Amino acid sequence: MVQTIAISEKITLKYLRENFNLQRSEEKEFFPEWYENLPQISETDKAFLDRVRSRYFYQLDEGTLLEGGVKMMMVAPLLDIAGFYDAPFKTRFEPTVSVEVETEEEILQGRIDALVVQNQFWVWVLEAKRTTFSLSLGIPQALAYMLCNPNNIDKPIFGILTGGEDFIFIKLIKRQTPIYGLSRKFSIMNEGDLYDVLKIMRHIGEFIIIAK
Repeated sequence: MVQTIAISEKITLKYLRENFNLQRSEEKEFFPEWYENLPQISETDKAFLDRVRSRYFYQLDEGTLLEGGVKMMMVAPLLDIAGFYDAPFKTRFEPTVSVEVETEEEILQGRIDALVVQNQFWVWVLEAKRTTFSLSLGIPQALAYMLCNPNNIDKPIFGILTGGEDFIFIKLIKRQTPIYGLSRKFSIMNEGDLYDVLKIMRHIGEFIIIAK
């Protein structure tokens, strides 16, 4: 009997582990695509990313970085310069999912938007009214999307989750026992991290083309 996943804020890693036997790999060798054999980027690429980073800090300083601004200022330029808007890649958009987490002091509310490239690379934007909304809150929803992927179970699926300031890459191999791994967290606060994010995106893009 085929199991289905209702993507919602109720999805947790515990739920995915208990219902889909999802396991996390702690082995660095499971996910070499985020640190090994990365392509070089040009000085033109670096200058472009420096402008993106500078604009982010400018808007953040002015206090005008609202929901939706992250997609326009950070995610769209990265996808463009990485080449995911051009042939041979095809993209589609998934419905937005609400995310809500209750803390001792308040309830944090946000939403996660998904863009899918070739059914093998998922891009999630976690938007919230507060920039402190942790990316870890969106990981269960991201993995639930990836588990629903109709691709061959032997073909790795990749994803990137961002709130604009931080970035985490995800790799999932479904098989009979699905296994996932996470990259380290990259931050726009760290000089040079945005360069690495672009390198990894292009590297995953190359992998998708070869594996097609």
